[in-house]
Amino acid sequence: MRKSRFTDARIIGVIKEHDAGAATKDLCRKHGISTNTFYKWKAKLGGMEVRDVSKTRALQDENRRLRKVVSDLVLEKEALKIIAEGNF
Repeated sequence: MRKSRFTDARIIGVIKEHDAGAATKDLCRKHGISTNTFYKWKAKLGGMEVRDVSKTRALQDENRRLRKVVSDLVLEKEALKIIAEGNF
C-alpha cells in the first residue's frame, strides 16, 4: 500500500484548522490536497487526536495479524481432518 505524504499529526492539524473556522477551499489550496481528500480525512479522522489515531492504527495492524493467524490455523485443521479421514 502506498505511504501517504501526510503524517497523522499533519492531517489532524488540517482538520483542526477547518474546525477553527478556515475555509475548506483555502485549506486545500494551502496544503495541496483536493477537497475530496479533505472530506475523506474529516470523515475518517474528525474529532480524533493524534494519539487516538496511532492507537487505532496499531489495533488495526494487530487485528490484521490475528486474522491471518486464525485463517492459517483453520487451513491447517482442515488439512489434518482430510488426512485423518484418509481421503487424500
